[in-house]
Amino acid sequence: MRGEKRGIAVATAVIIAVIITAIIVGPVVYLAKPAGEVVEKIVEKPVPVAEKIIMGFVMGGYTAGSTWDGRYKIAADRLKWLYPWFDYYYDEGVVLEGRDPAASARDLIATKKANLVVGSWEPCAVPAFETIKRDYPNVWFLGNIGSDISRGGNHLRFFPRQYQAMYLEGLVAGAITRTNKIGIAVGPACVQNWRRMAAFYLGIKEVNPNATLYVKYVGEWYNPPVEREVSLALVDLGCDVLTNYTDSTAPVEVAEEKGIWFVGKDSDIVGMYGWSTTDTVAVSFDTRWEVIWDHFLKEYRAGVKAPDTLVMLGMDRHIAMPADNPWLPGQTILPTVDLQNDNKIGIDAISPKARALIPENVLRLIAHRREQMMFGQWDPFFEYELVAGEESVEIPGVAPKRTPGEVVKPARTAVSDEFLLGQFNFMLQGIVLVK
Repeated sequence: MRGEKRGIAVATAVIIAVIITAIIVGPVVYLAKPAGEVVEKIVEKPVPVAEKIIMGFVMGGYTAGSTWDGRYKIAADRLKWLYPWFDYYYDEGVVLEGRDPAASARDLIATKKANLVVGSWEPCAVPAFETIKRDYPNVWFLGNIGSDISRGGNHLRFFPRQYQAMYLEGLVAGAITRTNKIGIAVGPACVQNWRRMAAFYLGIKEVNPNATLYVKYVGEWYNPPVEREVSLALVDLGCDVLTNYTDSTAPVEVAEEKGIWFVGKDSDIVGMYGWSTTDTVAVSFDTRWEVIWDHFLKEYRAGVKAPDTLVMLGMDRHIAMPADNPWLPGQTILPTVDLQNDNKIGIDAISPKARALIPENVLRLIAHRREQMMFGQWDPFFEYELVAGEESVEIPGVAPKRTPGEVVKPARTAVSDEFLLGQFNFMLQGIVLVK
């Protein structure tokens, strides 16, 4: 009975969302269509309504103490709450323990009857999923993207437009810094991280042309001691706002100890994990992986024969949920990414103490840009030119090394998902790399 009521509530929310979207006239198209996108879906026999669909997760890291794999589990739990026909299982620590992702995937298929297998880190999917996909033609293998976008057939790739929320975070960071020095502890050098820091930097410079963004590499996604060391080095440079593109709690702990502002990523680290408070966390954003997986689940359940092989969803895509949901009560729309801090969303996600430091015109700008991106009317990578800076790495056969000062993309021109996910191989001009 509860599942039936929940389904009715979700359906009602979907209708409301469609009506709201319909009244927005003439949205700007700012993103190029992915190459080879399937426009008309070929549908085979759909999965019977009563049949469970199982997702199996090959987790690169651990669910505890991580904004990445931990948020994957939260996403799966939410889908299980929403859909009586969905269930999931996971194998964690696969990459960190040096185990074979292909063996993990095979085990999830054999023992848990997984219909869709998801790799949380790129090394979980590439090349493992490519080597075994033909052995399981009825299983969809979904791989997260770091830099490599190889795919095809039943090997599908995905990533959210986190950069849209990171641009908004940049607006906040640029407004609250007092030293005009902002730092990022970055994991590996890869397209994912160059794209992220670029969007953050564009937001910073829009509101504070005098601010400098300093980047120092940790070298891997999860290494708490090194993450701490790198964060302390950035503080020693004078950074009074810190963020991280790694997965442990070490950077926020440094920010708390040093009494500086922290900008969170991937998850609401205050409201979901209780790792800190809004006295330290100025703002964060939440990645709703469940929105992307909902896309794949619906296609799989409908019997789509040729699914999208490259899926990159942003703030203008959402799932509907009942108002009595236990995560964000009263909210019926869950966008793929959004500002979220201490279980508050949008402009309200900015820490009260941080908000007091932000001029009113900047607060209005943050709210306006968020609304525009929610309706697909604006995007930082459409709006601004992208000029290569001091760091660029050749990706053989994909993207050449960029020359400092090279305008890779002019302002107000569209970029493809392939470019954003696989060819963004440079740091923006103006970002300072700390050796």
